[in-house]
Amino acid sequence: MDIKTRRSIRKYAKKDVTEEMITRLLSTAEHTQTMGNLQLYSVVETREGRMKEALSAAHFSQPMVCEAPVVLTFCADFRRTTVWAENRSAEPGYNNLLSFINGMTDALLYCQTFCNLAEEEGLGLCFLGTTIYQPKEIIRILRLPRLVMPVATITVGWPDEHPNVSDRLPLEAILHHETFNDYTPEAIDRFYEMKEQLPENRHFVEINHKQTLAQVFTDIRYTKKDNEALSEGFIEALRQQGFL
Repeated sequence: MDIKTRRSIRKYAKKDVTEEMITRLLSTAEHTQTMGNLQLYSVVETREGRMKEALSAAHFSQPMVCEAPVVLTFCADFRRTTVWAENRSAEPGYNNLLSFINGMTDALLYCQTFCNLAEEEGLGLCFLGTTIYQPKEIIRILRLPRLVMPVATITVGWPDEHPNVSDRLPLEAILHHETFNDYTPEAIDRFYEMKEQLPENRHFVEINHKQTLAQVFTDIRYTKKDNEALSEGFIEALRQQGFL
């Protein structure tokens, strides 16, 4: 697969993704980089309709959660390392924010490697950013113990759509040489011109009765009020799971 033509797939053919295939891809993905060679991640595989329905509610009822043959929840997991230490006369100290960040980084690296491998096999995927919006509900549904925290969810199946490739900012917008160069108004105009002029984005602004594309994101999609409320929920979940 050419990474430049990858697409998020939200509609799936009624065709099974075998357990053997998922197991093989997850096993191969274990060769990704990891902090201290500890592999601070776990994955919960969901196939049963009842469980997918429960997870769908936690992901704001996004239909692909129920329609995909497989749903994978990637978790930061310091529980396994902690239990290992406790059973080997070692004293673990991983109930803290730094440990969560290390586990989250490991889990996301592993998740991305799996995604690359799966798409090379022709599978379609969609990354659900909603995993960190209602983590306590996902923790309840998947019965995640302390020191295990959901950080990413992927729906997996054979594509039944061919959506457009999403636009991306030019490399100039993200690459800094030697030191960070802060963004001037002129640079912002240059970086976002193509995105703002896309017909679909201009239509997006129009139907939402806004003046700019940025206002759609700040006033409708990712508001300050929602971000603050969801942040509080995430902090509560971190505390519940023993990372704070």
